[in-house]
This record gives sequence, structure tokens and C-alpha cells, in this order.
Amino acid sequence: MALLEVRDLSVVFRRKGEEPTIAVDGISFDVEPGQTVGLVGESGCGKSVTSLAIMGLLPSRGVDVSGSVSFEGTELLHLSQRRLDERRGRDLGMVFQDPLSSLNPVVPIGVQIAEVLQRHRELSRKQARSEAAELLNRVGIPDPARRLDEYPHQLSGGMRQRALIAIALACRPRLLIADEPTTALDVTIQAQILNLLTELVADTDTALIMITHDLGVVAGLCDEVNVMYGGRIVERAERHALFTAPRHPYTNGLLESIPRLDAPRGERLVPIRGSVVDNIPWADGCAFAPRCPNAIEPCWSVTPALVADDGRMLRCHNPVEVPVTAGEGVR
Repeated sequence: MALLEVRDLSVVFRRKGEEPTIAVDGISFDVEPGQTVGLVGESGCGKSVTSLAIMGLLPSRGVDVSGSVSFEGTELLHLSQRRLDERRGRDLGMVFQDPLSSLNPVVPIGVQIAEVLQRHRELSRKQARSEAAELLNRVGIPDPARRLDEYPHQLSGGMRQRALIAIALACRPRLLIADEPTTALDVTIQAQILNLLTELVADTDTALIMITHDLGVVAGLCDEVNVMYGGRIVERAERHALFTAPRHPYTNGLLESIPRLDAPRGERLVPIRGSVVDNIPWADGCAFAPRCPNAIEPCWSVTPALVADDGRMLRCHNPVEVPVTAGEGVR
């Protein structure tokens, strides 16, 4: 049985006097123990809202969440706040996108890690501090004993991100959600963070949901990839299959817009035209149709279903037929 089962998850934001905004529109996916699943797409496609819905961190007012989120057979959407608080941190961990705003600026790093250990693992204050130092050492922060007494602003961006990972891993959660964990970090620190996450999944059999817009991250980390557009999954495939032969025009466009080291000198990138706001409602057709180079008449009037297609799931009336070479060499 899958560790996490998401079925028909929808999130709608409502404001008085305005039309409802559908941020997540009936998505479904599974995550198995030790598996890394990617949620990929442009900003505004619903990736982060999906993670917040799974963790129960969306506001209670003005937001409608429906569907099912089952963790080890327990329906998370129906849990009381008290029972959900017990699950978060202990069984479910999350690395947020911006460490500077996610960490408390007036509380030392050591205290922020220790309070998680004291609450969920019932350690004494002394034991929690010792364990916090060990966690900082594990995530690669030098001189961890001294860092325990430092505040977030005294740490570099990479160290703050590592501290967030340490907090998320403090109680050895079965599922870890990483929301753009390498955003705003230089490439050297990005590589270190990704190597750290890979080692943690391998060592602890933790399931990982990686949320990112960076297909380079996906290529080196994820087992299965879910490409999202307009709040829905448009393509789901195993990593190698997705990079070798993307079928959805949106996936193909994402790959064609990535610089390649083996590309001929002077070759121009092919960006996806328009922006994420240039779409139509899924109820009227394919949301990607206004930006799609493969759009045909049904795309503007018939909603495409997510169906099995040669070992993957695909939502498209006119998929890409000729494999691109953008994914060659992915291992």
C-alpha cells in the first residue's frame, strides 16, 4: 500500500464579491516508502498549494479543500487540529521555500530544533539540545554546537536551508515535502542540498515529494514526475521516460527552454510563448491551448482526460509524437 494516497484533491480560494479561484483542480497521485515524487510546473500551477493542503496548513476561512489525502490509511483532511498537530513533525515533515521567513528571527536555531524534539519525542531539554547539535552536524553545518545559539540572520542562505531540513527531519518523519528547497541558492549549495536529500531518502527510507520548477533538480533526484499546469496534472511518467520522450506539449516546451551543454554554439532556446495567466478554464477545453503549438480544434472545446498512454498518464488531444533529444544522458 502506498504511504500517501492523494485522490481528487481540489483547493478553491473564495473572496467576497469575486469569482472563486481554483488553485488545485482534482489531482491524484501516490507516494510509496523510499520513493521520490516530483511536482513540476511554472509558478502558479498549484504545486505549493498542493503541499500546504496535504500538510493541513491552508487557512480555515475563504478556502475550500475537497478530495482525499490518506497517509498510512488515515484521512488527513478529516483529522482534528490536535491530531493533525501530532502528525506534523512526527510523521510528516516539510522544508519550506524561503528559510528566512520560515524560521523565527528572534529565536536561536537550537531552540527551534529542540522544541520539536521535546514535543514529539519527549526528550529532556538537555537531550533535545544534544540531538539538535547532532542534526545540524548531519545536515553538514560546521561547528554545530556554536550554531545552536545563533539566530537565523547570522547564518548564510545555505545554512538556513540546512537548518530547516534539520527541523523537518528531527522526528524522523515517514514523509518529507520539500517545496523549492534550492530557490535563491547558488549552484554549489544547490548541489549540496540535493545530495543531502538523496542520502536521507536512501538512509531512512523516507518518502519525498519534491516541488520545483527546475527540471535539472528533477533529472537528478526524482523517480516519478508529475507535470502540473493550471491546477491539474497533464503528464505523469517515470523520470527517464519523461526526459527521453515527453509527450505533452507543455512538458516538451519546458525541456526545450533549458540550456544544454552539448547544444551547438549560438543555438537559441525555444521558450513557451505567453505566460501562465494565458489559459482557458478546464471546463471549456485544455487550459494550455492558448500557448500550445500543437493545439487543434478539440483543444478549445473538449476537456482532455488524464488517460494511460504507453506506460505514462497523459492529458492531451494532440500529444508530441517525435521524441526530443533534451533528455538524453539522464541517469
